[in-house]
Amino acid sequence: MKLRVLGCSGGIGGELRTTSFLIDDDILIDAGTGVGELTAAEMARIRHVFLTHTHLDHIACLPLMVDSLFPLLNKQQPIVIHAQAQTIDVLREHIFNWHIWPDFATLPTEDNPVMCYAPLAPGERCELQGRVFEMIPVNHIVPTVGYRIQAPSGGVLAFSGDTTTNDSFWEALNAHERLDHLIVEAAFVDALEELSLKSRHYCPKLLGADLKKLRHRPKIYITHNKPASEAAIFEECQAAVPDRELIRLRGGMVLEI
Repeated sequence: MKLRVLGCSGGIGGELRTTSFLIDDDILIDAGTGVGELTAAEMARIRHVFLTHTHLDHIACLPLMVDSLFPLLNKQQPIVIHAQAQTIDVLREHIFNWHIWPDFATLPTEDNPVMCYAPLAPGERCELQGRVFEMIPVNHIVPTVGYRIQAPSGGVLAFSGDTTTNDSFWEALNAHERLDHLIVEAAFVDALEELSLKSRHYCPKLLGADLKKLRHRPKIYITHNKPASEAAIFEECQAAVPDRELIRLRGGMVLEI
């Protein structure tokens, strides 16, 4: 199993793209502006999208992608959107509502839509061709989850989604015997700890404290840095977590799991 980083920034500008990861060639984790890195042919291979939450930097390209693929999807099985029920409710009410964007869950007809929803609850798992996705609740300003993803080979990757201090994510990872790769956010420098707490993101200090809860020793990739603060955030993460292998996640990286 491969994970390709389409976008991993906390903002846009120049080459920066917001959160979206491609699993193999048929699954997206979130659908931020990073989806724009895909060609039309690559987008056409996507069959499933797993969402962490409804903030714009994680869903911005979902409506545009489905619209762009409409002629092809009209002849194929629909793209399946996997998310919490609360997340699906927000998409229906505020995005695919005919005011912001057409309701592609009813087009071309309700009986034959190009997009459909598959509610998933925290703690539940979904298996797709040997790849197992476990939804894990985290602590953000809106209902948000992370994912533990097990490859057919047995390798395991976890993604925190957007979160700040919590126990649920770490307890869920500790409940399993294996974790090879961890993608975890750190949005702000420590000087903005108060803002981190208000917006429920990690800063290096808070992340360092939570990583002590993790019994595994995976490779740790730092993501979702706010633009222009990337180097400072990573340096502070290294200082806060001196005994762990940290890697600054970048667009275009490919992880083998």
